[in-house]
Amino acid sequence: MGMKCIGVDVGGTSVKMGIFETTGELLDKWEVKTRKEENGKYILPDVAASIREKVSAMGLDLKTDIAGAGLGVPGPVMPDGSVEVCVNLGWKNVNPQKELSALLDGIPVKSGNDANVAALGEMWQGGGKGYDNLVMITLGTGVGGGVILDQKIVAGRHGLAGEIGHIHVRDEEKEYCNCGGLEQICSATGIAREARRKMAASETASVLRQYGDNVSAKNVLDAAKEGDELALEVMAVVSHYLGLALSQAALIADPDIFVIGGGVSKAGQFLIDMVQKDYDHFMTISKNKARLGLATLGNDAGIYGAARLILQ
Repeated sequence: MGMKCIGVDVGGTSVKMGIFETTGELLDKWEVKTRKEENGKYILPDVAASIREKVSAMGLDLKTDIAGAGLGVPGPVMPDGSVEVCVNLGWKNVNPQKELSALLDGIPVKSGNDANVAALGEMWQGGGKGYDNLVMITLGTGVGGGVILDQKIVAGRHGLAGEIGHIHVRDEEKEYCNCGGLEQICSATGIAREARRKMAASETASVLRQYGDNVSAKNVLDAAKEGDELALEVMAVVSHYLGLALSQAALIADPDIFVIGGGVSKAGQFLIDMVQKDYDHFMTISKNKARLGLATLGNDAGIYGAARLILQ
């Protein structure tokens, strides 16, 4: 039979959960709604109730069959598992790790930042399988990141390790959180904004013009794949800064592989090939360097990584 482990990925709208063999095989996955009322005080009790229900439906016993539960949360996690703030959940100064363990008859619970946990999931069973050292970049609404060295999350002293989206890459940037960070250029939101700027600044004919201010990152990537000149100009900017940030990360962490995930990564090999050119341009120091690859677990990366926390 063997022990099982549980992965919990707490998001702003839903909490995803999965039950796994310790070998990494996903047995079942499900989700519950994230109830954010009253500073998110119902979230963990809801999770615990749902886990109990699932475990007993599978004919398992919480204390004897479950090695533990891992928890990915949207915010910096301190070494003792406590969270100063999770804006999207309403949590302030809570220790979700302690609380969930108490709600589950004291079984071990370990927690980590959701982006770091997703990176661990990709290392275990995803785009980084077979590698011990990995940096994941998630290009979604924002830009997240996670660093795994020797199969362990590097969270850093203040939980800031892997916050790649806030690395400053463009000096002339004046908008949004004003850090000139990668997130303002390479996130889905950033790509759409670059496209609006380019359309406003030039007369170049483009299929993107039909979308006007509603242009999306997907529109841009689809058009770029079809060879649209303006879309390719936008992606050249995105690729330049992403290649630059990856080279900086490579010169600090030097992983085996960069795994690129998030909605923008659905562009697949087309995106990787573009970024590879810029990354190579900034990485002249050595031919031996981290390779670029795609994340493969999609939205399940968080539950895989959370479950893997228990096996550390």
